[in-house]
Amino acid sequence: MDYLKIAKENQQKAKKIVAESGVEEIWQKYGAKVNLVGSLAMGLLMKHKDIDFHIYTDDMDVAKSFSAVAEFAQSPKVKKIEFANLLDTEDACLEWHAWYEYSAKDVWQIDMIHIRKASKYDGYFEKVAECIKNMMTEEQKKIILRLKYETPDEIKIPGIQYYKAVIKHHIHNYADFEKWCIYNPLSGIEVWPLETD
Repeated sequence: MDYLKIAKENQQKAKKIVAESGVEEIWQKYGAKVNLVGSLAMGLLMKHKDIDFHIYTDDMDVAKSFSAVAEFAQSPKVKKIEFANLLDTEDACLEWHAWYEYSAKDVWQIDMIHIRKASKYDGYFEKVAECIKNMMTEEQKKIILRLKYETPDEIKIPGIQYYKAVIKHHIHNYADFEKWCIYNPLSGIEVWPLETD
């Protein structure tokens, strides 16, 4: 199985979806800075078809956020949208999760996290992604992709768990990864690899 080839094909398709949906241009019209984050940004997109954006504005105008998403939702390919208001938490964000039908039986999730500039997590995940890309060897990348591929579809594991297990704890196979996850549960927002240890 050529996991690197699969990841590359997923990346190419995801970029087509981003361009086709106009998601970046729509938010930019509303004065937002749009950053691609997550597994797609790191070239580690495997079976879970999701595209993650962090979207920054100086003010958190809920009505403008709704307006941007309403414009995005005009596409007949947008089949469902979920919303969460987390402005009163330390996340200081509005969460949008959309399901985009690229083609029949090929539905992608597009996460648009609208974040207040200068809040606690402004730029945080972008730095995490850059750190991981710089730390990760080609062999570790292959292992991460293989572990993602071998994870049963019904099991949802945050990407950071794979990266930490492989890069920091040298996990090489799925059986060991399962055990590692039991003893290293994710609680809250993971600070690795920006932590000092």
